[in-house]
Amino acid sequence: MKILISGGTGLVGSRLTTMLEEEGHHVWHLSRSPQSNSSNNTIVWDTQNGTLDAEKLKDVDYIFHLAGAGVADKAWTKAYKDMIAASRIDSTRLLYKTLKLLKDKPKGLTSASAVGYYGIMTSENIYVESDAPGSEFLAETCVNWEREVDKLRTLGIKVSKIRIGLVLSKRGGALKEIAKAVKFGFGAPLGNGTQYMPWIHLDDLCRMFMHCMHQELENTFNGVAPEHIDNRGFTKQLARILRKPLFLPNVPSFVLKLILGERAQLVLNGSRVSSDKIRKNGFIFKFETLNEALNDLYN
Repeated sequence: MKILISGGTGLVGSRLTTMLEEEGHHVWHLSRSPQSNSSNNTIVWDTQNGTLDAEKLKDVDYIFHLAGAGVADKAWTKAYKDMIAASRIDSTRLLYKTLKLLKDKPKGLTSASAVGYYGIMTSENIYVESDAPGSEFLAETCVNWEREVDKLRTLGIKVSKIRIGLVLSKRGGALKEIAKAVKFGFGAPLGNGTQYMPWIHLDDLCRMFMHCMHQELENTFNGVAPEHIDNRGFTKQLARILRKPLFLPNVPSFVLKLILGERAQLVLNGSRVSSDKIRKNGFIFKFETLNEALNDLYN
């Protein structure tokens, strides 16, 4: 198939591209500029000005929509929070506007979302896809993002959404930074360490996206592994896998708030999230436990 990925050069998009090509698919990327250093075909779009040539999409079979500014990349100023939201919402609106012009539309689309949909808090609740959203910034962003994605159903396109947790990869993302601290002897649980960390191995996440495509699923799924683990347990397992001791006390919450500002809630809070729904829809995890995932990445 001809498959289009928005956000195709990011951590998830680049790995998903490789795995799709290994299946023999032809992968194209949606990008704000021509990717001269990329081996993938590129279709240029401008989400700010709302321009995308519909002719370029006329023979696309499936779309993976991953575009969006990094949530943890910069300080949460008013301007950057606006960018986080707009990069997701405006890009989805542009896809809708463009696909509406096509006589023959893609069979389906799977969009990223985030477990931040449920709100960033520490509780004993295990969140499922039917639970109500939270009310803070990330939750509202996810709600508005998903609302725009759902409009694509009115075009006769099969739509699925994956609410992603912490993606584990050595090549980038949060794990790379956490592991760096542990390797240099500065690893420690954050805050009280009891906040849960809903995680997923990068390959399992990409396989989940592909599962939605292959099975032509039309639903919302949590993109997290079955195992629930808190920050203290996560840090201890990572240190063991890296064969490094943990001598330091927990990093106090106020220190993280001073350093990260409002973003500190991303690492100081977290709840358990269920993956039962995607498993009931036939998906089989390759890495069900953190031990399995970390061993694959580091051993």
